[in-house]
Amino acid sequence: MPRPRIHDLDHLLDVAERLVVDGGPDGLTVRGLAAASGVSNGAIYHAFGSLPVLLGRLWLRAAEDFLDLQIELVDAVRGDGREAAVEAVVAAASAPAVFADRRPTAARMLMTMRRDQLLGPQVPEELADAMFALDKRLIMLLVRLSRALWDRADRAGVEVMTLCVVDLPTAVFRRTLTEPSVDGQPEISADSRERLKAAVRAALTLPPPPPHVG
Repeated sequence: MPRPRIHDLDHLLDVAERLVVDGGPDGLTVRGLAAASGVSNGAIYHAFGSLPVLLGRLWLRAAEDFLDLQIELVDAVRGDGREAAVEAVVAAASAPAVFADRRPTAARMLMTMRRDQLLGPQVPEELADAMFALDKRLIMLLVRLSRALWDRADRAGVEVMTLCVVDLPTAVFRRTLTEPSVDGQPEISADSRERLKAAVRAALTLPPPPPHVG
């Protein structure tokens, strides 16, 4: 049987995304995906080779799209000086809520499925490298934000940016993105969004600790 066309692969990943959100990565099977998507077992194996590869590509697609959006939101902030630098961090921190508006199922999946759950001997080195490459892109973004605000690219500055861009949004939005919702559409309230922004701005009133020397 021929491999599915590119748009069929996107359809397969969309269906797999929904199945993972409903039942977790352990609940996704090739047979279940075939039944839900209308694509045969054989075509799915031809396209991905194995279920671990499918899950890895599913996570990678969503994670790349999320990071692309995060960078897009930062790039959209105009102006110079401290105020613009702060708003760029706020924009990056708000990315999970914007992503949930645009790609609700993918946003829920990223909040519930960790990359570490997917890596293993059945995942090809090329795919694993692509998954780890996102770390470098994220660090580049964090360094960029730290330089813009404090003219620093050291570990302490990056850690503060990680708190603002990763830790705080996860804490604020996790419950909404992991609890059951109507039609799978998470409803992140305007109040939660504004409180996250306020928390990020407050965290940025304190500079990072002095750089470690030696």
